[in-house]
Amino acid sequence: MARLFGFIGNRPELGPKVLARYANDLRVELEPGESLGWGVGFYQSGEVLLRRRHLDQRRDVDPQEITENLAADVLIGHVRKPTVGNLKTDNAHPFRYRQWLFAQIGTPSAFAKVRTELLGVLPAFLRPNVRGDTDSEVLFYLILSCLHDQGQLDNHHVSEAETHKALRSALRLVNDVCSKSGVPEYSGDTLLTNGETLIACHQSGKMAYRLIDSAEEVEDLLATDSERVVHASRARCCVLASEVEALPQGWLRLEPDTLVTLSRLDGPVSEPLGLRD
Repeated sequence: MARLFGFIGNRPELGPKVLARYANDLRVELEPGESLGWGVGFYQSGEVLLRRRHLDQRRDVDPQEITENLAADVLIGHVRKPTVGNLKTDNAHPFRYRQWLFAQIGTPSAFAKVRTELLGVLPAFLRPNVRGDTDSEVLFYLILSCLHDQGQLDNHHVSEAETHKALRSALRLVNDVCSKSGVPEYSGDTLLTNGETLIACHQSGKMAYRLIDSAEEVEDLLATDSERVVHASRARCCVLASEVEALPQGWLRLEPDTLVTLSRLDGPVSEPLGLRD
């Protein structure tokens, strides 16, 4: 099992504390003979930063451990058991291009059959940036290619509507290529952010979220001997994770085949994915 997770909020200390509280629920455990890698991408003081480990020898990994001592208001994380691509840093999620971060779980069937064609769709200036051999990285650059086609790739404040359009266009393209090649269409979960909003494409039926938006919950998270609870009534954070089998207390499940947008100030806003519109 892989694990995709992320958070967005208006207090940089909140997200890691929520992940710590639900560490046992979000833990990824290895079976004998398996290997894993992990990575987190986040925003601090206007910079886009990455922590990635292509191979971790621990028996299990949880989001608390890999976000330790981290303060960020937007983060995407991923724990990976490889299905396509070896355990190397170039294949570790999340992937970054300029201000964009992306991670994904779920592999198109027979990806090797369509990889060359999908790479051929990319503009010449984007293609050399694909350094690994995963389907996820190719999908990321297809989304960026669609943003480029929309004249939005150089826009640091892309609207939610334009981002949704690019994500849908990329997924439709992948499905069209898969269909023509006689392989099943893509089905998976993705997280995409430019540091302003966090957008999830949810198809699996196992994605859920935890919204922290009350003063009582914020005070409970932050009330330690070393921290002061200030302006708790205005603080909020939303954590989202994939492959959540049993819902932890306070979590809500997302409907499958939805596009979900999270911001620093509002709860999740869902709409149909609508790839066949």
